Amino acid sequence: MAETSLLEIGAMFAVIALAGAGAHRLGVSVIPLYIVAGILVNDAVLGALGLPAIQDGEFVTVVAELGIVFLLFFLGLEFSIDRLIEGRDRMTRAGALDAALNFPVGVALGLLVGWSPTEAFVLGGIVYISSSAVITKSLIDLGWIANPESEPMLGTLVFEDLAIAFYLAVLSAVVLGGGDLTGAVTSVGTAMAFLLVLVAGVARGDALFERYLAVDSTELFVLRAVAATVLVAGVALAIGVSEAVAAFFVGMGFSETAHVEKLERLLVPLRDVFAAVFFFWIGLTTDPRLVAATAALLALAVVATTPTKLLSGYLTGRRYYGLDVTRSVRVGAGMVTRGEFSLIIATLVAGAGGSAVLAETIPAFAVGYVLVMSVLGTLLMQYADSLARFVPGTG
Repeated sequence: MAETSLLEIGAMFAVIALAGAGAHRLGVSVIPLYIVAGILVNDAVLGALGLPAIQDGEFVTVVAELGIVFLLFFLGLEFSIDRLIEGRDRMTRAGALDAALNFPVGVALGLLVGWSPTEAFVLGGIVYISSSAVITKSLIDLGWIANPESEPMLGTLVFEDLAIAFYLAVLSAVVLGGGDLTGAVTSVGTAMAFLLVLVAGVARGDALFERYLAVDSTELFVLRAVAATVLVAGVALAIGVSEAVAAFFVGMGFSETAHVEKLERLLVPLRDVFAAVFFFWIGLTTDPRLVAATAALLALAVVATTPTKLLSGYLTGRRYYGLDVTRSVRVGAGMVTRGEFSLIIATLVAGAGGSAVLAETIPAFAVGYVLVMSVLGTLLMQYADSLARFVPGTG
């Protein structure tokens, strides 16, 4: 991975700032413009013109990971452990419906184009899981984070993130030949044990969280919050658990304290800066030429998987959470976005060798799919209320 100079970092933030200003002037979500900005200045576009491009260096990648971590940390601040436990039955039913309607579509699409069952299984995972990072950012930007429609979205995202931890363990240990069944069971067991420890810590450690943040110094307060969040997320990632899920649980732990408002006020700038780099990084790692080669498959996937997410989200809102038509349409629109985990799956299979489909086609497809679905999902969320007018039963 290329080294990143201070000049490149400065140029990156300048481009991000320009994209953000453009989004605000146009009155649209900043997310698509951050992604497009990353594409325009990457090596495949700007470099191809013989101009200096911004490289996907290690610094950019780490900051992008911090964007995921802090987005999910803030999600946890809005989602207490009591709320999670009380809603676990609905969350499980909603998550099961989401998986049943969306994962098989990707598998069927892979088989339809002549791929092997292994390759189709990988495609199923890529198109199944929604983007916690993008959806959380959109919920915040639209002011929906405290609305009733946020609960089914957040519950489904938690279910998906837990399910994908199991999926990735199986994928790496069995499907891609990284190990045997014993290795898969060990990986899954380790992940589940770590998550259970986190849940227990959040459920029982409210007094500890309270004391941990009870400092007079604003500097120490911020440092303690950042240290706990990033360290736990880093440990999780090191043992094969989603850093996003870990950060979510840390946020839930802090949500039980009297420091929530202070956390939000002081850490929002960090969250927004790191999140902007994350969305920019998606574009920075996208080669339009490779994406163009998978255009037919990409079009099929968008047409096939957008309606299933809309349907599963809508049914979740109506059946399991008792929401009205408009709010249920918002849930469906919100779940359309795909993002970080689709890219993680693609990176995993690309690095494992194997067929040309696994090593080349799927990674190229994944970045194009994430780009299209990120833009489409954020636009659908913006215009969800207009879409709801076409659904029977809207008042």
